[in-house]
Amino acid sequence: MIHRKAHRRRPRPSAPPNEGVLSSVLGEFLDPIDSLFTIFYSILIALLFTLIYAALIYNGALGPSMSSTDGQKLFLAILGAIAAWGIIDGILYALGVHFARRERYRLLQYVQTSGSEEEAATAISDELDFILEPITTDEQRQALYLGMLTTLRQAKPQAIRLQRDDLVGAVSTAVLSILAVLPSLLPLLLLDNITLAIHVSNAVSLLVIFATGYSWGTHTGTSPWKTGLLLASVCLAMVLIAAVLGG
Repeated sequence: MIHRKAHRRRPRPSAPPNEGVLSSVLGEFLDPIDSLFTIFYSILIALLFTLIYAALIYNGALGPSMSSTDGQKLFLAILGAIAAWGIIDGILYALGVHFARRERYRLLQYVQTSGSEEEAATAISDELDFILEPITTDEQRQALYLGMLTTLRQAKPQAIRLQRDDLVGAVSTAVLSILAVLPSLLPLLLLDNITLAIHVSNAVSLLVIFATGYSWGTHTGTSPWKTGLLLASVCLAMVLIAAVLGG
């Protein structure tokens, strides 16, 4: 989970026409794909706790007639784990943005110091071909890269440091990790029957994942229902695999 965002740290300049919760609300602080993964991992952790706890009750390792205080203890254990992960993930977010910015700085340095225009243009193409290749011809991309090369060689590199948006994104990641899982944890506090509370918590967790996938489908213009069901199925499969392999 630590490396889930290493491949990208480039915030989008604008949202696509289809607006969902991930883009219209959370998009003010995080890229929609970052919000999606943050919610996904929070729910994944919660489900891992509750499903393992339910398995222990089913196998007789824990008594089914446990008191409501056990639900409170489970609530605090899950909340603490997710809060810790949220803080770690937020720090990794800020570091990821910083390192990605330094990588772009390295590319700019290479372009400006390269003695060959062909080598510099090739370096630019390595960064952009995967985006532009499906929608442009070789000639169009070559002309674009040569134009960019002229601009980049005249650019003045800026200092590489953590910026305000990086810190906002880091804090938003940590806060979203906790907020996303609170609906799933409330049954553990409100219901006296721990077994029933776990079942309700699991149902709420899958509902949150489905809603997140539904919003992502709206955001990307794909089928919201199919995307929601797919994300919920993947989440459940992943947590079962983790439980089988020992958590």
